[in-house]
Amino acid sequence: MTEQAKNPLTWDAEKEHPEMCNMIKNALRAIRDPEIGMDVIQLGLIRNIALKDNKLDIVMILTTPFCPYGPMLMEASRKAVEDATGIPTEITYGTEIWNQTMMEEGNNFNWGLF
Repeated sequence: MTEQAKNPLTWDAEKEHPEMCNMIKNALRAIRDPEIGMDVIQLGLIRNIALKDNKLDIVMILTTPFCPYGPMLMEASRKAVEDATGIPTEITYGTEIWNQTMMEEGNNFNWGLF
């Protein structure tokens, strides 16, 4: 069992708005990393979503801090969430360093990188 399976990621907004979070997850599944071919949910890049003062705040990381597609992935994620919910959305770049244990269960595979 992976660390993620032992400690599944729960967004702050899921506690009070589970239906909205399901809608957000579905919208974010359309945002794919063009180099890896997986979406931001599968990769575990969305670390938190909180609804505060009628605004969604998303904490997102990248698989590498110098990802050439990083700005595009972050803006596409922001826009997808805002379009799906109708709520103003802001993306904050998180401080966590990404690793394969952050991936959604069942999507972890050996890339030959580690």
